[in-house]
Amino acid sequence: MNQNVVMDLDAQVEFLLSDVDHVYSAIELKDRIKAAAVARRPLRVKLGMDPTAPDLHLGHAVVLRKLRQFQDLGHKAVLIIGDFTAMIGDPTGKAKTRPVLSARQVDENSRTYLQQAGKILDTSADKLEIRRNSEWLSKMNFGDALRLAQQMTVARMLERDTFSDRYKAGEAIYIHEFLYPLMQGWDSVMVEADVELGGTDQTFNNLVGRDLQCGQGKAPQIVIIMEILVGTDGRQKMSKSLNNYIGLADSAVDQFGKVMSIPDALMGQWFRLCTPLQSNRIASLLDAGITHPREAKDILGRVIVEQFHSAEAAEAAAEDFRRRFTDGGLPVEVEVRTIASAMLQNGKIGLLTLIKEIGFTNSTSEARRMVESGAVSFGGQKISDPRIHVSLNDDPVLQVGKRRVCRIRVV
Repeated sequence: MNQNVVMDLDAQVEFLLSDVDHVYSAIELKDRIKAAAVARRPLRVKLGMDPTAPDLHLGHAVVLRKLRQFQDLGHKAVLIIGDFTAMIGDPTGKAKTRPVLSARQVDENSRTYLQQAGKILDTSADKLEIRRNSEWLSKMNFGDALRLAQQMTVARMLERDTFSDRYKAGEAIYIHEFLYPLMQGWDSVMVEADVELGGTDQTFNNLVGRDLQCGQGKAPQIVIIMEILVGTDGRQKMSKSLNNYIGLADSAVDQFGKVMSIPDALMGQWFRLCTPLQSNRIASLLDAGITHPREAKDILGRVIVEQFHSAEAAEAAAEDFRRRFTDGGLPVEVEVRTIASAMLQNGKIGLLTLIKEIGFTNSTSEARRMVESGAVSFGGQKISDPRIHVSLNDDPVLQVGKRRVCRIRVV
């Protein structure tokens, strides 16, 4: 949206709290919006993101889309790039201490975060403020850190599931990990946040921000908590480390294909959290008596791809998928992967070795399982014998599973 959405106060609160897991609190949010309108100033809505990896995925997009809703109502997004906190690492959900990142790694990741967040956020100067928390955290001396630590007890820290579980299990908890929630909370003080957004795994950290603001005599931020998006495997939260993610920077074809692979049971959550479709439209798509599940998933894929690419790209990706998997054909453009001639013996190579060397599996044992399950085709023919050696003349097509397909070229 290019212009602010016009709604009355109650409609604004309902809009902003749609699909929210929890809010602390709805009454405070309504009062803060009303006060901001009287003062003719936008709310400052904070989202902190530690650049611990180079790419964002649909799980990150859930919170970014909520931030965009605030922008569309005329408020200002304050995106905190946690370049300082990323070098420590949020212990949320971790059974052990995270490895420390170098300043160079953090800087490289930060650049891609900003590019990808711009696919969702309004990046105009009056709608987006970008800050790095090294601005204030790197300038704190040891006395400042001690004064900050005095505002939180060990008992309160151990209320956090991550810490309490590790403590009960006898796992190590390092002092710097206790400081992480305090640093994230101090970010809220420094940017004068009216609202902070986060996933359910950030609830503790965000509430620490409220405490620290109160300790500084400031109005406590409203905390809005979003659901955690389940990954493509249908079991665990979306994560790059679990390889169950759809990246915002993925190609349209990859995004669509991955959506089509998710379990049908995920569609309800994904329609709610990943698309702008209205609830009545979603209900009709999820009603198998009205819409066939495959058609519903096709629509889900198209809507998601269109948000990060274009309507034309979404249509092309859907057509590519249909040609590849519904009609039994191949995509118009098949990726070419190469294999070194030195890998061949008498002009041939073991199929399992080939599958592993081009990167379709991580090991020959995994390749063997794929072949024995009937998931591998070579040169248009199903292969079920894992012992076979194949010739790579004429750039043959190799397909492993539903989405991994390429031509093989010897170099």
